[in-house]
Amino acid sequence: MIRVALTTLGCKVNQYESAGIIEELEGRGFSIVPFNSEADIYIVNTCTVTGRTDYQSRQLIRRANRKNPSASIIVTGCYAQIAPQELAALPGVKIVVGIEGKENIPDIINDMAGEEPRIILSDIGLKKNYSGLPVTQFPGHTRAFLKIQDGCNSFCSYCIIPYARGRSRSLPEEDVMEQIRRLSSSGYREIVLTGIHLGHYGHDLSSGTSLLELLKKIEDHTAIERLRISSIEPMEVTDEMIAHIKDSKIICRHLHISMQSGDNKILNSMKRNYDTDRFRSRIEKIINVIPGMAIGTDVLVGFPGEGEEEFKNTREFIESMPLAYLHVFPYSKRPGTEASNLPDHVQESPKKERGKILRDIGKRKRIEYNKKFIGKELSVLVENTKDRETGFMKGFSDNYIPVLIPDSNLSMANHILGVTAQSLMGGKIVGRKITNSR
Repeated sequence: MIRVALTTLGCKVNQYESAGIIEELEGRGFSIVPFNSEADIYIVNTCTVTGRTDYQSRQLIRRANRKNPSASIIVTGCYAQIAPQELAALPGVKIVVGIEGKENIPDIINDMAGEEPRIILSDIGLKKNYSGLPVTQFPGHTRAFLKIQDGCNSFCSYCIIPYARGRSRSLPEEDVMEQIRRLSSSGYREIVLTGIHLGHYGHDLSSGTSLLELLKKIEDHTAIERLRISSIEPMEVTDEMIAHIKDSKIICRHLHISMQSGDNKILNSMKRNYDTDRFRSRIEKIINVIPGMAIGTDVLVGFPGEGEEEFKNTREFIESMPLAYLHVFPYSKRPGTEASNLPDHVQESPKKERGKILRDIGKRKRIEYNKKFIGKELSVLVENTKDRETGFMKGFSDNYIPVLIPDSNLSMANHILGVTAQSLMGGKIVGRKITNSR
């Protein structure tokens, strides 16, 4: 058996695509082994959202080459699309495959003759239709991911992803429904809808559908028990969508809504389509209509032109918002983006300091949010691995609170339990099972 090892950096879309490659390779008789073991072929599915992810991708390639110098290394993903020559020059790299060719990797492996590195790349900006390998299994996970959209039309000034992923493309409704039915029949109780720009779902389809219409159809015509929406833009959470989520019996009370900055000058320079007043209005509307909703956000620190005053505005804005958690990232100069040519780039030291300040605020907000649910019942999907520190079973509530259940019975895995939140342990809730599983 030919041994293949695959590792993935970056977003849930990349994770989904890697799962599709693995499933296809297993179906063709390849042996999938851990990336840190010796393999005949290594696949590195890269990310290029920051300079750090570029560095991590290169390190993983070098690690694979050291593990087995005679192995063939295939590099794919967003970094491969943006900088193929740079990656092809690394030791051991046999083939660099762009975004459009990612789904063809199982076929490419069968045609790896020749000594010189090959680059398989197309102009992703010309791609108009959604494509990708379907996925029916996510080994080790109780939640399934489903990529329903790819690409982005926004071209925010800091972001390289539209250049790496191309224009927005949607999986047709009938295919979404079919894949959800397959995942549900495979035993998954929760599905996370993912995409690069999820709120643009359906805009490119002749049927004229939308993300909201898709959510309604999934609820009406499938048996999935929990549906989670991954990252979405603030102005795409419309009043109609908020009302639907409130009344839905399956959509989780959790949204991850991108913010990026709490300063209007910076938001304008980033080419975001809202200001802080509009962002606040959206968040407060959601919280007022759906009490207990978990809202997380992304924040970018150290964007060009962010001085002490701009950062102070961001910090104070975040402090004032009813957020459940933060994901904080330092700005990273991406060649080819508009922001890379802006003046007043921020030095690394203040970036790190500002990042730490916001992460500390995020930790405090997570604890404050979780505390609100002590004594209340949570609906928890139990995972199939135990918490390393306590040995307890663990899972996530529908509003994205990590929950520990003082029990070590693995038969609870992949069941949705009613759990009373009793206490806090770090950033997690410890709870008592109060209902039978389903």
